Amino acid sequence: MDFTISGLWHHMGLFARLIVIALAVMSVLSLGVTIERLIMFAKTRTDSMKYAMSIGPMLSEMRLVEASQVKAGATGGYLGRVIEAGLNAFARSQGAHAEHVVESVGRALERQTQRELQMLKRGQSIVATVSSTAPFVGLLGTVMGIVTSFQEMGKTGSGGLGTVSGGIAEALVTTAFGLLVAIPAVFAFNYLQGWVDARGVDLAESSNELLDTVARSFAVAKTAAAPHRAPESLISASPSVAPPAPTPPQTTPAAMPVPMPQQPVAQYNPFAPMNPPNGTHQR
Repeated sequence: MDFTISGLWHHMGLFARLIVIALAVMSVLSLGVTIERLIMFAKTRTDSMKYAMSIGPMLSEMRLVEASQVKAGATGGYLGRVIEAGLNAFARSQGAHAEHVVESVGRALERQTQRELQMLKRGQSIVATVSSTAPFVGLLGTVMGIVTSFQEMGKTGSGGLGTVSGGIAEALVTTAFGLLVAIPAVFAFNYLQGWVDARGVDLAESSNELLDTVARSFAVAKTAAAPHRAPESLISASPSVAPPAPTPPQTTPAAMPVPMPQQPVAQYNPFAPMNPPNGTHQR
């Protein structure tokens, strides 16, 4: 028996050939999606950097209305479309309360971020499916190859190596094809998923920076609209008028005590006659 690829192909049964064809289609799909995603990732990252460089000075100077007129479109990349959504929400909310404007911009940024992440993940489900199912498809071919080996053994009535070698080789080839398709797909899926996760962090940071810029613009506008007040240094340097001294509480003078007349004290005389009691006369 010829153990080359062509020899094994001619020796394979119909089911084993279908398994190999299915694995070949899965490999082409996985490879095609990976190449398309890599090209798209490189282009959208370049477009996002160009948009950030063009709109960065406007945002740093808080010229939000002017920045909202810059259209990202299809050439703004994932970052440009997210920032554009936030700036459009800011332009539509002009005249509203500051808190309402900030919330509206935040919701617009979050919605567009989710859309962009889903667009970046497009096609990854195919790579994930191939990476997870290709080994099982190859295992199915392995099982069928073993079944073929037992059928050949039953037909010949002998269990020699020459009888079962064809079926075993067929089983090993399908298993090898399954692993050959699955291993690169696993690497590709992990790389694509990691790239999308990193871009999700970039979008979150950019959205937070835009929200901070919007909130800071309202704070600056509120400060400019406030009445003018002299600086604290001038207030502290100006001569201060001493406050009047507190008036001491007026107290009512206490009333002087009135002197009571003192009666003369009679001196005791033993020879003086004693006064009789009332109503009686001395005889």
